[in-house]
Amino acid sequence: MPFSSLKLSSQIQKALQKNNFKEPTPIQEKVIPLVLSHKDVMAKAKTGSGKSASYVLPILELWLKNRGEGKAKIKALVLTPTRELTIQIAKTFETFGEFVEKKPKVVSVIGGESIGDQLYDIQQGCDVLVATSGRFLDVLNKKQMNLSHIEYFVLDEADKMLNLGFAQELDLILDAIPQKRQNLLFSATYPQKMLNIASKITKTPIEVSIEEDVPTVDTITQRVIEVNINNRGSLLKYLMKTLKLKNVLVFMANKRATDNIAFKFRKNGFAAESFHGDLSQEDRTYTLNEFKNKKINILFATDIAARGLDIDNIECVINYDLPRSPTDYIHRIGRTARAGKTGLAISFISHEDQAHFEVIEKKCKVKIPREQIEGFELTGEAPKKEKGPAPVKGKKKSKKDKLREKALQSEITPL
Repeated sequence: MPFSSLKLSSQIQKALQKNNFKEPTPIQEKVIPLVLSHKDVMAKAKTGSGKSASYVLPILELWLKNRGEGKAKIKALVLTPTRELTIQIAKTFETFGEFVEKKPKVVSVIGGESIGDQLYDIQQGCDVLVATSGRFLDVLNKKQMNLSHIEYFVLDEADKMLNLGFAQELDLILDAIPQKRQNLLFSATYPQKMLNIASKITKTPIEVSIEEDVPTVDTITQRVIEVNINNRGSLLKYLMKTLKLKNVLVFMANKRATDNIAFKFRKNGFAAESFHGDLSQEDRTYTLNEFKNKKINILFATDIAARGLDIDNIECVINYDLPRSPTDYIHRIGRTARAGKTGLAISFISHEDQAHFEVIEKKCKVKIPREQIEGFELTGEAPKKEKGPAPVKGKKKSKKDKLREKALQSEITPL
């Protein structure tokens, strides 16, 4: 099915052609007609499936038909979990609205930048507001923006927002926007907590699910290399040289490890940088641009880079530390082999990681052969699991003990 069959205006079709969008992805093919028909949508699809365009395109189309006169009013509110995804979505609106005669005013609201400047941009006129949920609440608390004209409410990467305390923030947001609106929820997974949030937002969504348990498995070569923990850095340097890798994203467990290893690799002559949530927005934007422009060839990152970053031509993803969940594994390796290209994903595992990686394999329905590299072989034995001591009853009274005492006291009648 070509994009021309989706009843989008000629201005948007022109932007699609310029950016080489020829055929919609499965999620776009299903969601775009639903949004154009004013339906609430709850969509499930993996990262890199084209979720953003599936709502950006129809919202632009509907806005074009009903944009109104005078100063721009906020018609669409899009909330995301990360600054990078916020900036990327705002850019997507601008890209597809390039040939609209009166372009939509798109404002992105993120932490790390002046809240005063962001409020000023909104007050000067805003059609589309894209924001991280935390910074949106900061702006909301200023009580200086008009949200009464919102027609479209979008949550992108909604499951990721759960980890950032979004469940507690949701009621404040829903109280601030009109009850009558179109709701569009996009997520890679829908755990029960996510379904609870969805039920607060919309009662009658049309569910769309693009089931791909193992993303782009045909175009990603997955490898598992067994190595001792203290040998991983040396192995990574060896792989960079022997495989002649030039654009590599390496996932680490925490921010401190990310900074430390990037420093060590720079000392060894690699163009390496770290990327995590403690960097200023200016540093984050600069680092990503340097990586995109191939001035950095190895980027050490926390899971903040696992979703929402639209970086082409990442030839290899390395799981230096394993992700916590199979879902995170899927998102990580999905950073490579994008837009029909091929890619490589390598996971380092030690004795301690074996059981955890087997869980990842089971959930992702894959079985990846273990390999060892000469000179970096896994040595020693797996630590034996020892049964811990039986729990010792604490000195403090348990809840049951307290309840029994309370019941006993209520039965004693005073003289």
